[in-house]
Amino acid sequence: MRVLVACEMSGIIREAFIKKGHEVYSCDILPSEFPRYHIQDDVLNHLDKNWDLMIAHPVCTFLCRNRARQNKQENVQIDNSLFMTLLNADIPKICIENPVPSKAAGLPKYTQIIQPYHHGHDHSKKTCLWLKGLPELQKTNEVELTYITTKNGHRYTKGWYQTPRTSIARSRTFQGIADAMANQWGEKK
Repeated sequence: MRVLVACEMSGIIREAFIKKGHEVYSCDILPSEFPRYHIQDDVLNHLDKNWDLMIAHPVCTFLCRNRARQNKQENVQIDNSLFMTLLNADIPKICIENPVPSKAAGLPKYTQIIQPYHHGHDHSKKTCLWLKGLPELQKTNEVELTYITTKNGHRYTKGWYQTPRTSIARSRTFQGIADAMANQWGEKK
């Protein structure tokens, strides 16, 4: 199967599918942390390359629900065109991954919500999947969350409290989720 992992610079999902024996490329405007099989370019230039499956992570900064109030205060015009172009690409199987969207983003209803703790990670991160031609992702290893309360009274799952607070670190796909996608959607027939 030919797989495109759009807007991924970490290579986590790409490598999970490569281990299953597929021809897989990631594509992002940023260089990859692991440059093999990575196309550094605008993904819109590569949607017509006869892919069987695309898993995409379009930038969510202005689309997500957590940003809605700030968007309104800053009078940000939301542009969902990349998201919609990826969702409507002429590829038989598509998964678009993003946080819960704000209503102002005008996105269609997501297919399902997944969590890292459904796939073996002590993290809570509500993640929506929009699926086309794919079954819902099934839980593989549900774990109980461990919580930490900080000195200022904020409560976090232990995993997030120990994760760097950068946008790149927080946008990484968890290995358990990548493995679940490769195992469930990448079975050779």
